[in-house]
Amino acid sequence: MLFPGPVLEALAGEPSAPAIEHGGRVVSRGELLALVRRCAGGLREGGLGPGRGVLVTGALTPESYAVQLAAHALGCYVAAARPTWSPVQLADALEKGFDLVVTGDVLAGLVAGPDAGPVEVLAAPGDLARLTFTSGSTGNPKACAQTYRAFSLAYLPGHWPPPLRALMACFDRCLALDGPARTVVLTYVGRTLVRGGVVIIPELPPAEAIPEHRATVTMLPPPLLHRLLDTDADLSGLRAMVIGGAPVAPGLLERAVARLGPIIWQGYGQAEAGVVAMLTPDDLPAGYAGAVGRPLPAVQVSLRDEAGRSVPGGAAGEIWVRSPHMMTGYWGAPELTGEVLRDGWLRTRDLGFLDGDGYLHLTGRTRDVIIVGGEVCYAAAIERVLAGHPDVDQAYVVGAPDAETGEAVHAFVVPAAGRAPDLGALGALVRASLSTASAPKSITVIREVPLNDSGKPDKNALRRP
Repeated sequence: MLFPGPVLEALAGEPSAPAIEHGGRVVSRGELLALVRRCAGGLREGGLGPGRGVLVTGALTPESYAVQLAAHALGCYVAAARPTWSPVQLADALEKGFDLVVTGDVLAGLVAGPDAGPVEVLAAPGDLARLTFTSGSTGNPKACAQTYRAFSLAYLPGHWPPPLRALMACFDRCLALDGPARTVVLTYVGRTLVRGGVVIIPELPPAEAIPEHRATVTMLPPPLLHRLLDTDADLSGLRAMVIGGAPVAPGLLERAVARLGPIIWQGYGQAEAGVVAMLTPDDLPAGYAGAVGRPLPAVQVSLRDEAGRSVPGGAAGEIWVRSPHMMTGYWGAPELTGEVLRDGWLRTRDLGFLDGDGYLHLTGRTRDVIIVGGEVCYAAAIERVLAGHPDVDQAYVVGAPDAETGEAVHAFVVPAAGRAPDLGALGALVRASLSTASAPKSITVIREVPLNDSGKPDKNALRRP
């Protein structure tokens, strides 16, 4: 059954049961299905159908989720805009080929329309279903294209691997925080409804929302987990905590287990690849806190050298993956697609190794990237923006561990002759050109950049202070 069929079928099966709690209201499964029917009718009248594109803006609400279900039912390809995008990034996304941008006003008009009756799922397995945007820290977000065949697997319980089935058993009341991992959150929203649970879209921070709404599970990036563990909130009702979106230090996992008990799950994946590996509560006490988990059964992992050749067993290499749910390519960007897709395999550009027990460990990245609060920020893109300012001659960017955001961006600039850069203006330039996460936490003026033995800029020397 193709998406959104499993979700619509679950909603129709228990129309009086609650589906979503949001803003002090409880939306029943029947009411959510009615929202989907009204949105589908309005989209049809607007000429939307198979092969047409819909971009949804704004925060996660019952209405914004309903319009995505409706667009998928009509066979459209759907994407969600990131709230942190700069105007330049949003404009670039719009050029990728969307027939409708669902703003607040458009959404209000759709949900106010008449009930169009039963919704038929019109998509074909090979049709484009979803465009998942990368963080856009390169200046222009890349859109990872996924077919309905691949996209639908996440919502079919019969295709869930054993670890995911065990995790989903905890999804009675899922606290869905709309944040950097929006696509992941939307996936768990749909799975919760298929499983028979209730989705909670909170207006409070996690420390208050979890006990207030009696949440049994939530998904957090490491920085938010840090903050949650620093509170004295009553978290005893949680049966599972899913961590992802950024590197997780073993110490943080151990601290979380000490506070919450054996309920911590960690997912490793990418927008391009989907979920690659999962670390379960049973793995942490067994001494695997330094790993990102075992690859899922449907995921093949190959460790390769710079030439794309397999490395010996146990050796480190670049992680290549092949799975039924990975992207078909970057939408409208064949050259970029060719850089990462080779003979059915995806280059993750992450480095790692598989240990003797089959656990995947990450050791680094082939790309010069910094992950800030779950958002991938590219050092080269930030350097280009800074170096483009007339007061700057050279710019160098490094990442360093940060207690609040996991990693933080730190920039070093060499002034142009006779110039004195305004550091605040430089930070604002990056924020406007790329994203809030890309804005440097510190900008240091240096006379010259240190060089390594080969004569190249020595970023390790910059990072040490």
